[in-house]
Amino acid sequence: MTHRERAIMALTLQQPDYVPTFELEYQLADKVFGKDFLKEDDLKNLSEKEKEFAVKENAEYMVHVYSELGYSIIPIHYLSDEHIMETAKHINRITNNEFLLTVHGDGTFAIPDGDGMLDFVYRIADDPEDVKTNAAFMAYFAKEKNKRMREAGIDSFILCSDYCFNSGPFLSPAMFEEFIQPYLYDIIDSIRQDGAYAIKHTDGNIMPILQNLVDCRPHALHSLDPMAGVDIKEVKRLVGDKVALCGNVHCAHLQTGTDEQVLESCRYAMENGKPGGGYIFCTSNVPFRGMPVERYQMVLDFWRENRYY
Repeated sequence: MTHRERAIMALTLQQPDYVPTFELEYQLADKVFGKDFLKEDDLKNLSEKEKEFAVKENAEYMVHVYSELGYSIIPIHYLSDEHIMETAKHINRITNNEFLLTVHGDGTFAIPDGDGMLDFVYRIADDPEDVKTNAAFMAYFAKEKNKRMREAGIDSFILCSDYCFNSGPFLSPAMFEEFIQPYLYDIIDSIRQDGAYAIKHTDGNIMPILQNLVDCRPHALHSLDPMAGVDIKEVKRLVGDKVALCGNVHCAHLQTGTDEQVLESCRYAMENGKPGGGYIFCTSNVPFRGMPVERYQMVLDFWRENRYY
């Protein structure tokens, strides 16, 4: 199977030859492979020809890195929309569409930062219809952007608005249903109509809004955060026949836990996500900058040894 075929089978609740893997981002490239991925700021002072060369060179570097890691889905970040699309076209051209390509594609309200939280609370209380109008505009622009990305060869979209703290959603389930769910559904429906795949990411304790998320019809849920008490075994029992699952390997253990804790988390995620298909093995966030590279290598080694059905 190609990586793309393998990822699509998992995202559509089927059982491929083996469990695929990927990450929302891979922030260890400089430590493991010698340099970071290209960022838009790196292109500022280059001529148009130099930019074109740099973008293509970066695309080829991404293929090298993600092939070595064994990813079935390649995330494309850090660049402008124009350069993301150029990257996608070049990757597909040089690999003959070997991989599923993904970019950020959300347009729903996320947990506001500290400076914006009170303002958001006041807006919902004082003028809820204006908040909904804003939500509809955000969804519209996300859909338009996603369509442009799809035309450039992007196959899937990571919807990365975070909704939950470790204690639960930042909005009550009823407010989530009013101010986020219709617009998330609209974005995902547009992605599906365009023949692409939607992976809904949110950290934190999603259990109070799990059914709301599933009702929006994403192909997969990510990250199934064990630091917030989300148990992949229970999520698989409740909704594993309706949505694919990604993640659940404990990121905090990768930073501060023991080797035994890392391997136990890998075992638990694989053992409970894998049966029957519909699972992509990955961490509960990303392999982040500063994480010991040996720890993430343990995760990949476990995956290689235990991925086959």
